[in-house]
Amino acid sequence: MSKVENLCRVRDLYRAIAEFESSFEKQYGLCLNEGMLLCSLSKTKKLTSGELADLLGLTASNTSKVIKSVEEKSLIERNLGVEDKRKMHFSLTSKGEKCLSQIKCGEIEFPPILESMLS
Repeated sequence: MSKVENLCRVRDLYRAIAEFESSFEKQYGLCLNEGMLLCSLSKTKKLTSGELADLLGLTASNTSKVIKSVEEKSLIERNLGVEDKRKMHFSLTSKGEKCLSQIKCGEIEFPPILESMLS
């Protein structure tokens, strides 16, 4: 494949990801990072913002923005650390659990170009 073809392929992937995120947001009312944050909290009941940043692959600043957004939607709550009161831990609220249960991961449709990469 030539470099130009590779650039075109990257452009196609970028468009497919943007299309997927737009569809995801319309269907669930969450951006992809918000959905990933909820999924991360479903696997581990309480996480700090640093742990979430590592799991999501985001900067601390971007993670704070995602946390604020899902907190404003009442999907997560913050709790003081038991051993270290300076640490905040985040967990799903019942509304967050309900929202996450509506995202049926096995039924999510991906654009064909993304589907081929995920298989």
